[in-house]
Amino acid sequence: MLREAEAVVIGSGALGSSVAFHLAKAGLAPVALVDKHEIASQTSPRAAGLTAQIRQSELMTRLATMAVGKIKNFTVETGEPLIYFQSGSLKIARTPEHQQQLQRDVELGRKLGVDIDFVSPARAHQLMPFFEPVDIRAVTYVPGDLYMEPGQLPRGYAKATARLSGVLLPNTPVTGFVAEGGAVTKVITDRGEIRTSIVVDAAGAWARLVAGLASLRLGAIPTRHQLIITCPIPGVEPHQPIARVIDCNVYIRPAEGGLMLGGYESNPLQFDMANLPASFDINDLPLDVSVIHRLAGLVLDQFPIFRNITVKEHRGGLPTMTADGEHIVGPLPELRGFYVASCCCVGGLSIAPIIGEMLAEWILSGKPPIDLSPLSPSRSTVQTTAEDALREDCRRQYACHYWPKQFSDTGPTPE
Repeated sequence: MLREAEAVVIGSGALGSSVAFHLAKAGLAPVALVDKHEIASQTSPRAAGLTAQIRQSELMTRLATMAVGKIKNFTVETGEPLIYFQSGSLKIARTPEHQQQLQRDVELGRKLGVDIDFVSPARAHQLMPFFEPVDIRAVTYVPGDLYMEPGQLPRGYAKATARLSGVLLPNTPVTGFVAEGGAVTKVITDRGEIRTSIVVDAAGAWARLVAGLASLRLGAIPTRHQLIITCPIPGVEPHQPIARVIDCNVYIRPAEGGLMLGGYESNPLQFDMANLPASFDINDLPLDVSVIHRLAGLVLDQFPIFRNITVKEHRGGLPTMTADGEHIVGPLPELRGFYVASCCCVGGLSIAPIIGEMLAEWILSGKPPIDLSPLSPSRSTVQTTAEDALREDCRRQYACHYWPKQFSDTGPTPE
């Protein structure tokens, strides 16, 4: 068992493995990547693997755009393979309000140098032949967006970390911390103690519990997300774009010769990990395919292919939501040396490459390369919200995932 490390990263999903790799790449040795389960085995491999460069804020749009660049350069940077398809993405508005949202997206993209524009219904159908432009108001196209099978990212970062003298510690639950003089000094695991001055809580659904072991608060709620992949469908090609239908929060993309469909239900299943058995694994997550059938039913006019499909795979994970819909990234000032890279709000996998790089630089230099204060673990929305209000705010952020803040007060389309 490792007894001392320059940094200990807890959680080996996309965010944790990215932080560990970038710390190791910067020269820290050893960096310990610790997980209570197998490495890269929980929510990240069950994600949709989508990128979306246009986000709700300038900061997140900049980060998402930089993350796409890092994904494209992944193999050069890490030495690990990563297959992706830069198919672009369509965003579809069926209401006047969401047509206005698309106009805002175009203006934001042009301001920040993202290639985005409106396309005609005929062009959208040409790009994605399974899309029928019925009863729609507008469609935008971002040719630079991409998708990938998600497990490649955390596995690749973890392998590259190990090759850089990092140490992978799977099946190693963290049970506590030791602090001296207001600074973290040890991580306690069920296999022994690791002396360190740098801890990164990237434990995903367990991030709140991990912070709680150090008497620190993270206002975040693990929330079930589900998707299906159909059996192969004639005519599906990998270069066909991601499609998102705003008002019903549904996404569709090619996957393994079939189509992936997922989305954000109005009343998602929320979890308190403290109430689950210590042995809980993501394979134990209860799934409900009727949720996916309801979501599919909301887009049948535009995607009639889903009237008659056979499901090849149904999977789900536990992304973690915050009350304001933003990640939690940065130091917790109550305990020096304790950092967070978690609470992905269903967008962590694709943005993990740049978050890992920036947090690593922040840890090593003492300041972030750009202003990341909107993601601060100390911001009031993730520190002071009462539990019932927190759960409701997190539910709303999930249910209105594709809606900008100025429109979200009307609530999601009922299922």
